[in-house]
Amino acid sequence: QVQLVESGGGLVQAGGSLRLSCAASERTFSNCAMGWFRQAPGKEREFVAAISWNGGYTNYADSVKGRFTISRNTAENTVYLQMNRLKREDTAVYYCAADLLGGSSPHPAEYDYWGQGTQVTVSS
Repeated sequence: QVQLVESGGGLVQAGGSLRLSCAASERTFSNCAMGWFRQAPGKEREFVAAISWNGGYTNYADSVKGRFTISRNTAENTVYLQMNRLKREDTAVYYCAADLLGGSSPHPAEYDYWGQGTQVTVSS
């Protein structure tokens, strides 16, 4: 069982930055692809970014390319999402997820474990 705990959310003005962290409880984390997803009120959960088990491959939603960066520190069992030039439409609950098969997929159904989420609110 992999437990994931997100942190780093908060309130920020448009144009600002936040860095989200996701700490994993198990050393099996090093074998998992990791993803970030988000869900705004009244909307479906959507893909944000993913990173392969060794960090060698990353994948981003078009809406965040060039603004967000996903990275991981295997020694610390942590994955990060650096969010720059935030926009109001980035407001959502952000979730990290672990994919045991390591596919770095943009599809939520392919992820095996999820964190509880952290709120990001971008004000104008």
